[in-house]
Amino acid sequence: MRILITVLLLAPLASVTTVALPAPAAFAGEKDKAPVTDDTIVDQVRLRLAGDADVKGGGIDVVVKDGAVTLNGLVDTEKARQKAERLTKKVKGVRSVINNLKLRT
Repeated sequence: MRILITVLLLAPLASVTTVALPAPAAFAGEKDKAPVTDDTIVDQVRLRLAGDADVKGGGIDVVVKDGAVTLNGLVDTEKARQKAERLTKKVKGVRSVINNLKLRT
C-alpha cells in the first residue's frame, strides 16, 4: 500500500518538463564586450538623427574615426543642433562628438 501511495504522489513529478539554459554567449553583458565598429556607429547615429522630429537628420553628414563622431551640415534651429549632439552621444561606441552643424539662414 505504501508503494502505491508513493508512486501516486511522485507520478505528477515525472511529467515535469525540463527547461534548457541559454548558451553561454547569450548571458547579459556578453554581447556588450564586442567592439563597436565605426561603420556601425555611423549607421546608428544616422538612424537616430533621421528618426527625430526636431533634428530631421537626412541632410546631416556623419563621419566617424575611432569612435569620434563629427557632425556636418545644416539644421533649422539651435534646438535641433543641440539635440543632434545629445542623440549622437547616446549611441553605443561614441567616444566624443564634434558638432559642426550650422543653422540655415
